[in-house]
Amino acid sequence: MEAFLTSAVLVGLAEIGDKTQLLSFVLAARLRKPGAIILGIFVATVINHALAGSVGVWLATLIPPQALPWVTGLLFIGFGLWTLHPDSFDGDPKLHRAGAFVTTTIAFFLAEMGDKTQFATVALGARFDSLTAVVLGTTLGMLAANIPAVLAGEALAHKLPLKAIRYAAAGVFILTGLVTIFGIPDPAQ
Repeated sequence: MEAFLTSAVLVGLAEIGDKTQLLSFVLAARLRKPGAIILGIFVATVINHALAGSVGVWLATLIPPQALPWVTGLLFIGFGLWTLHPDSFDGDPKLHRAGAFVTTTIAFFLAEMGDKTQFATVALGARFDSLTAVVLGTTLGMLAANIPAVLAGEALAHKLPLKAIRYAAAGVFILTGLVTIFGIPDPAQ
């Protein structure tokens, strides 16, 4: 359960203001097919994050067990610092002749390549022993951040305190990194 909840919260927060969330706003405004867009985001995320999480699990087998907390912890701290930099989305997705679902699936999958949430999924896959829980958690986090973007569109983007959310997400990543490296402090000591 820890892998699922940690993955959902970290990716959900990191996705606020991320380029793939900005893509969700663009797709919603351009394609105007919320059901197909949400399904495309879901499919693209499951595939992308299953691959990313699998890479994390594989990398964890290559890293000595005593070094793994340091490597993943430092990655989480790095993601926290990366989260402080706002993303921008400069592309205009071209409508695929197969429709909104295929357009969204392709555009979202490609936009997620090299994205901080994809790298976070790699780190989460390396950190936790449950690939399924990580992929389900990161997918839930992506959907939690992107479904409102698709449904409420541009109006929501102007009402959310994106800077405060970005700082909160950065803090959660950094705290997760520190806990991964040093563990949870025992108040009795």
